[in-house]
Amino acid sequence: MAQKKRILLIEDEEDIAALLKLQAELFGYKLHVEVDGINGYRAIEREKPDLVILDVMLPGQNGFDVCRKIKNNPDLKSTPVIILSAKEEELDIILGLELGADDYVSKPFSPKILFSRIKAVMRRGSSAEKTPKLISFGDYELDVDRYLLTKNEQTLNITLSEFGVLKRLLSNRGKVLTRNQLLDDIHNDDAFIVDRNIDVHIAALRRKLGPGFDWIETVRGVGYRLKEELEEAKV
Repeated sequence: MAQKKRILLIEDEEDIAALLKLQAELFGYKLHVEVDGINGYRAIEREKPDLVILDVMLPGQNGFDVCRKIKNNPDLKSTPVIILSAKEEELDIILGLELGADDYVSKPFSPKILFSRIKAVMRRGSSAEKTPKLISFGDYELDVDRYLLTKNEQTLNITLSEFGVLKRLLSNRGKVLTRNQLLDDIHNDDAFIVDRNIDVHIAALRRKLGPGFDWIETVRGVGYRLKEELEEAKV
């Protein structure tokens, strides 16, 4: 029998922790709970879980600090982290993602959605991290070495910056990327770049990829995500 994946939840709200502990069993995970950031990080060092769920507002040490410590620790930095945040705290979500969190779930949340995100994050973590030279998605193919995008073997004209943004989204299917993270893939030394330039590049990509290409999702106030289950998308 395969060993259950281990999740460490750092959450000081007893009702939420109890609910998630019960749901974890139903979804086939083993979940351990800590109620403050300091002891929570110690438990991560000790147990090295398969995934960490972090509330933002924690006694002792907040979720951002814990996330930062995880990602700065060579022994822990590959541990997937999901941030829990209140809906209105968009800046919290952005900060968590830029500190290295793999995803976020807004409070209040559906346990079913949370565990769907957990499954997706763990699946990404088990995949090879190296970007393949050819990335196929539907009728499209991105040639990483040749900076070429084709649809049914017909070349589509996209800019170098659009190519970089699309490559990053494809390499992180299902993961929310902030505008600042996507800015890393903008190649224009002469232009003054701000985060809203990403919106322009996304709009251009959507237009060039065609009206049926609805796989790039806007995550309001945060950034963008490419749907993970591309085969279910309408093309």
